[in-house]
Amino acid sequence: MEFTRFCFLVFSVFLISYVFSVHGRFYDYPKVSRFRALSQISMPPFPAPAPGPGPAPAPEPKGDPKTENVKNSSNDYAAGIFNVLSYGAVGDGVIDDTQAFKMAWDTACQVDSAILLVPKHYSFMIQSTIFTGPCKSGLIFKVEGTIMPPDGPDSWPKGVSKKQWLVFYRIDGMSMQGGGLIDGKGEKWWNLPCKPHKQGINGTTLPGPCDSPVAIKFFMSSNLTVQGLKIKNSPLFHFRFDSCRGVHVDSLYIKAPRQSPNTDGIHIENTNDVTIRNSIISNGDDCISIGAGCYNVDIRNMTCGPSHGISIGSLGIRNSRACVSNITVEDSTIKYSDNGVRIKTWQGGFGTVSNINFNNIRMESVRNPIILDQYYCSTKSCANQTSAVYISDVIYSNIKGTYDVRSPPMHLACSNSVPCTNLTFLDVELYPAQGQKILEPFCWNAYGALITLTIPPVFCLLEGTPQSLPSNDLDQC
Repeated sequence: MEFTRFCFLVFSVFLISYVFSVHGRFYDYPKVSRFRALSQISMPPFPAPAPGPGPAPAPEPKGDPKTENVKNSSNDYAAGIFNVLSYGAVGDGVIDDTQAFKMAWDTACQVDSAILLVPKHYSFMIQSTIFTGPCKSGLIFKVEGTIMPPDGPDSWPKGVSKKQWLVFYRIDGMSMQGGGLIDGKGEKWWNLPCKPHKQGINGTTLPGPCDSPVAIKFFMSSNLTVQGLKIKNSPLFHFRFDSCRGVHVDSLYIKAPRQSPNTDGIHIENTNDVTIRNSIISNGDDCISIGAGCYNVDIRNMTCGPSHGISIGSLGIRNSRACVSNITVEDSTIKYSDNGVRIKTWQGGFGTVSNINFNNIRMESVRNPIILDQYYCSTKSCANQTSAVYISDVIYSNIKGTYDVRSPPMHLACSNSVPCTNLTFLDVELYPAQGQKILEPFCWNAYGALITLTIPPVFCLLEGTPQSLPSNDLDQC
């Protein structure tokens, strides 16, 4: 009896061992793939897969932050967090992670209140990519690590546009935020022989390809928030909002060298209902530039410079129409910059700039603290033209500080045929940063009023209104 029970026990152990060995032999363990970019446009959105266990991480030393990012991947799925590492991103700054980002985007796009996570402690190299919508509401693109493009024009993929890097297209209700860094790696682009700072003695540049990418562009999108990011060294503009509505920008840190060409911090075009707040920008061009088709723009608590200041324009290039209205710039500091608050238009354009308010702005060693230039020209000479954008209803109030004595503190150069009207000055006090000599303001065909005496006095400002106004330009906007 005992022998029979012993034999049965041995047979049972053998049978169980066999079953487990077969199961282990045929189980298909998940693997992490390495992707290469196949297209610069994300795939059409598709339904998100059910949460899975995610890839099994290789053992690493306890407490390594990179290990923790992978360990938490299954929990991230359940919480609506789509970590690019879970889609095959490597994050070593060398391997192309474009495809992983697009897959993470296409999945997160179809989930309410999803978070696409770019984790800290990693550097991700991404090629030129268009992230397309529409997406479900509440999407967050959270950058905690570093994102960078290919290094310079020679590394850019052939056949891919060199005018843009990361584009967000037809997105509604997205937030881009985080404590990470977007590194545009722009130095090799700035050194192209065609760039403005490479001009020779006669003001010309060498021929050759000159396209350079905007770092981050939002196009035909609405209800956007960009907050808390650091971005540096874009080849061209750092941020561009084109044909957007409802844009809120807050607490950005944007930095590029003073001599980096055309590296505007934030550029908006055909965009309305915009707030820009609490940010620090130093670069080689305008801190903020406002292009044609913009209205209802509120800019506050900015620190700008070294730079080219905060600009409306340039407008009216190549005889084009430009309409800009309801722009406010308040409670800000501009320092060590070529310009302070500026309106610039080309000769030959048409349209209007109206209801502009520059208020409570501190100037520190700024070359042109207040400049209105209707003869803007980016080359050595431009043809004289009679048509011009009509500028009216501009208020300069509580603008104080120091100016660089190489230029007058106020430069109001309005069109010969289309004068500026209703320019108002209140509590403007500008002193030379070096020496004691106060330069006189410059005015040309500028009409307005001094509510209080300015320092220096703007005696060149014409009183009243001109005999004729450009009614055709007013009808165009």
